[in-house]
Amino acid sequence: MEDTLLGFSIPFPRSDLYVALALVVCYIPAVIVLNWVAHRVIDLVRGKKVKTHQVFLVSPRGDCVIFKDFRGDVPKSAPETFAQKAQAAKSLERDLAPAVDIDGVQYLHVKLLLRFTAICRDYFGRASEEGVRRNLPLVYELLDEVMDFGFAQDSQTDRLKQYIRIEPQTEADQPLEVVKSVLDTTRTGPSKDEIFVDIVERLTATFDPAGRLKTAAIAGALQIKSYLSGNPPISLGLSEDLVIHGRPVGPGAGYGASGSDAVVLDTCSFHQAVDQQRLERDGVLELVPPEGYFSAMTYRSTKPFRPPLRVVPILEDDIASAEKLTLYLRVRAEFPVTKTATSVEVRVPLPRAVQRVNVETDGAKTAGGLALAAASKSVFSQNVEWVPKDRVIVWNLRHLRGGKEHTLKARLTIDVGSAEAVKRDYGPITVQFVLPGKPSASGLDVRYMKIQKNEKNYNPARWFRVVTVAGSYQVRPHWL
Repeated sequence: MEDTLLGFSIPFPRSDLYVALALVVCYIPAVIVLNWVAHRVIDLVRGKKVKTHQVFLVSPRGDCVIFKDFRGDVPKSAPETFAQKAQAAKSLERDLAPAVDIDGVQYLHVKLLLRFTAICRDYFGRASEEGVRRNLPLVYELLDEVMDFGFAQDSQTDRLKQYIRIEPQTEADQPLEVVKSVLDTTRTGPSKDEIFVDIVERLTATFDPAGRLKTAAIAGALQIKSYLSGNPPISLGLSEDLVIHGRPVGPGAGYGASGSDAVVLDTCSFHQAVDQQRLERDGVLELVPPEGYFSAMTYRSTKPFRPPLRVVPILEDDIASAEKLTLYLRVRAEFPVTKTATSVEVRVPLPRAVQRVNVETDGAKTAGGLALAAASKSVFSQNVEWVPKDRVIVWNLRHLRGGKEHTLKARLTIDVGSAEAVKRDYGPITVQFVLPGKPSASGLDVRYMKIQKNEKNYNPARWFRVVTVAGSYQVRPHWL
């Protein structure tokens, strides 16, 4: 007797049909699961999709020299936790395992970062603790390029040098504790007692073509030059809401020091003359200034800040000719109107397909390669030049006041059929500037200075200054 299904006869047993339907139903999910597993295995074998949450470098003493947090989901105290674990293992004369789990956080070391170490050697030679400390802004910029939100990116040194403009400091350069300031510390009188205290901050920032800030960091130093007779101790009262290494410092520690107004320093190193216990307890930087111009403290902050300058590029086709493109460049000073950037330089590299460039600014026009807008020494002036040898447009703006905006227009004559290649290959646009005046980008401030010298009517001149300069300040025209 034949089997039936829904009243119709079928030429095979009904049980065979059920088996076939079950196989079809299971086949599609099985393919999806196997495909997912295969891709995960391939990603692990190739080293892809492996997330890195933090990268840090800890000295043998336990100091955190480098700290970079890519994803923000691991405690910022991880370097200190790891250092304590490593030092505990060392005290027991044991080696810490290459991979170790501490409170649910996986720490990988030894073989990790070998490629990054090789990149550092390519840049500044010996990848020692001293070499890293000399080149902190450069190392952080390299980390931003090599890792994107914790995923490994381009690690070829030649490729990285196209985007990173920070010059490395080698051991033959200036001593480690001296960070050259852009401010003059020459004595104002032949025998006058005075002291200079400067906050110098170098900004690292990367923007997309719309002017949106994509990555940002501050590398700063509190620098001192003393001409005080007898070399008395000094005390500097720092910002009240100060957070260093994730911990509030000073008498108000723990009371409102983690809000939006807090001054957050991710890493901080001090001169050996600084009393660090007094700083943690009272928020006061106390020391006996040594001779020469030196850094009492150096620091890094990744807390968001408002960029002082914003540059927006637009590269358009020329309606009249397929052999021309028009580049518009807008510079906007977003710092207070009370401040003036003493010198601003914008550089736009162009590819070899660009044959000629005619430039003009909102202050003057030119049919060749140079535009000028002359002015007196303290009044705004600008000039722009196309440098064929270096294939770069150089736009200089002097004494740029806060709140002002200026525009450059450049007509590019290009090879036939190269318009898309030029749009793809121009840049990155780099910006240099010097911006004196409070407030600092990080918010760090010196509230007061006390000179501990028991001498009647002793009142030396005190000079306190803040200056912000561009470190690696770039616009990437091709970022989305």
